[in-house]
Amino acid sequence: MPDIENVSLLRLREFLPYRLSVLSNTISTRIASLYDREFGLSIWQWRVMAVTGDRPGISATEIGQLTAMDKVAVSRAIAAMIQMGYLERKTSETDGRRSQLFLTPAGRDVYELIVPMALGAEQELASSLTEDEQKQLERLMGKLADAASTDRPLW
Repeated sequence: MPDIENVSLLRLREFLPYRLSVLSNTISTRIASLYDREFGLSIWQWRVMAVTGDRPGISATEIGQLTAMDKVAVSRAIAAMIQMGYLERKTSETDGRRSQLFLTPAGRDVYELIVPMALGAEQELASSLTEDEQKQLERLMGKLADAASTDRPLW
């Protein structure tokens, strides 16, 4: 039996991965309430829309890699967005086994309405930091991303 007095305790409120996860989820949920209320999009659907808007012709696999979403969440979000008329799937002209995703005109319209809302929410959050703190946060996030993912850049 282990000696209880010598066992280290994990204090979640001091554990960096936990704190980053809670902060990320809290920020995502706060911003998601804006586009969910206006457009009925989930966090996962917006992430798919945002990546597809930024990278037309992207594959579902690439979306999963870029967003760190699991395959099931990506697949469900894509299926829902196709049904909503915001996304379309086309077979690649260069590789018939590969599907490419594109925003439909309706999807592009919604994307163009949400982007300013998302950027405004980001600006509101960032305004709680000084310009120097924002630069420092960017640098520190880059260092953590490099340490967490040594095989490929996270962004």
